[in-house]
Amino acid sequence: MTTITRAADAAHLLSLVPRLLEYTPRRSLVLIPLERGRSVGAMRLDLPPDAGPRDETVERVASTVIGMVCRIPHADAFVAVAYTDDAAGPELPHRGLADALALRADACGLRMVDALTVAANGWGSHLDPAGAIEPLDAVRQSALQNGDAEDPAEVRGDQTTGAELPATTPERRREVAGVRAELERAIEVVRDVEAPASDGSGPITAAALTAVCALADLPALYEDALRWDAGALSPLHAGLLSWCLDRPALRDVALMQWSGDRRLGEEAAAAQSAWEEGGEYPVSLAERLWGEGPQPDPERLARALALVRQVAALVPDSAGALAVCAWLSWAQCRSTHADGYVRRACEIDAEHGLAQIVGSFIAAAHLPDWGFRRFS
Repeated sequence: MTTITRAADAAHLLSLVPRLLEYTPRRSLVLIPLERGRSVGAMRLDLPPDAGPRDETVERVASTVIGMVCRIPHADAFVAVAYTDDAAGPELPHRGLADALALRADACGLRMVDALTVAANGWGSHLDPAGAIEPLDAVRQSALQNGDAEDPAEVRGDQTTGAELPATTPERRREVAGVRAELERAIEVVRDVEAPASDGSGPITAAALTAVCALADLPALYEDALRWDAGALSPLHAGLLSWCLDRPALRDVALMQWSGDRRLGEEAAAAQSAWEEGGEYPVSLAERLWGEGPQPDPERLARALALVRQVAALVPDSAGALAVCAWLSWAQCRSTHADGYVRRACEIDAEHGLAQIVGSFIAAAHLPDWGFRRFS
């Protein structure tokens, strides 16, 4: 649900930003879209260098963020807030960015209500003729004076918080690696009944063969996986999922199903089989990978991401699991998290297809279309 708030003044608005984002931004440009004077959420981008409004990077960032605001239904104005580690001197840092935003907003028929900078030693508005630098504690005091139950100082972490993989142990990773090796041998036996049931590293257990048989109905497997306890994922489940996610044809079925429902997973599985036999892959499925189509259920995306993050932690050489973490994060409009997973995936496989696709989305500041519809 969209959070709609009214701020008493600029200091009060700044106190609300961490609540809107669910973290405290650093080295960031935050845009707060407004609809008839009310904020309807917030979006964050990396802060460009402090330069004039004609600087190429500043111009590109300004164009990008104004374009994003224009995509939000009913947004007619915005507030911009730059968060920098630099100190304010005679002037606030990032005046050039504020000017560039004002120029592009005017060209698009948007009203820039305010352009603020929160520096290391104070904050202020670029629209204030006096150029006053206010103390940082004024933000907290405004929150308390306006009766906010949540102190902005209590919102911990920044935009990178939460992207780290779950903690695990070398023993658990070795156990999962052994189980995955056994699963791969079991897959060969199922594919070729004449394949040896043991290659000298131990017999194939009935549990491994049963798990491999689940691959015959991928949509059922992926739907069941959403009900698994990610924090207590068994080595068998971790090994099986990592094997699937390292294979593009099986991975894409998971992406479609976890961002949709079982019916969409079944459609994707059938489409993949038809494509392998020379048929055309449905445009509607391909578009979903790019962020088009119905808005996913946020809870399904969150459960899937928690699950795959655990798989990536237990199978650290799985570029597929990391790339899926990247896509699921991007699908939730968490491009900073997605970027971290992309980088880790590319350290394992520099030419990994899905990782490169998500990386290109991030480089172009491309977000899923459903990310903008949530503001309506």
